[in-house]
Amino acid sequence: MVKKEKTNKMEQEIDTNELGESIVRVLKGIYDPEIPVDIYELGLIYDVMVNTDYEVKILMTLTSPNCPVAESLPREVEEKVKTIENVKDVDVEITFDPPWSKDLMSEEAKLELGML
Repeated sequence: MVKKEKTNKMEQEIDTNELGESIVRVLKGIYDPEIPVDIYELGLIYDVMVNTDYEVKILMTLTSPNCPVAESLPREVEEKVKTIENVKDVDVEITFDPPWSKDLMSEEAKLELGML
């Protein structure tokens, strides 16, 4: 997701890719309390979108609709991403389409959990 966009205000280039990388670093510091793997490697993050106004939208899922952290995890994602310099707003949307499965986990996560 390499995008360079210009604002109308100052014709200043905003590297949304760099901001996206900062967001991913923050997401890799958030863990599902029941699984010792961060939510990014676990495959819970479906998309991260950043616009030129530094507004962030994160599309994510949970391991199940009955996940015990269904209320707290999205709030934690929002709060931690908002701490990144220049981020003006964060919208976290939960989806179960497609539903989470072990196939969404990274190789690193599968290795950590002894699944490889």
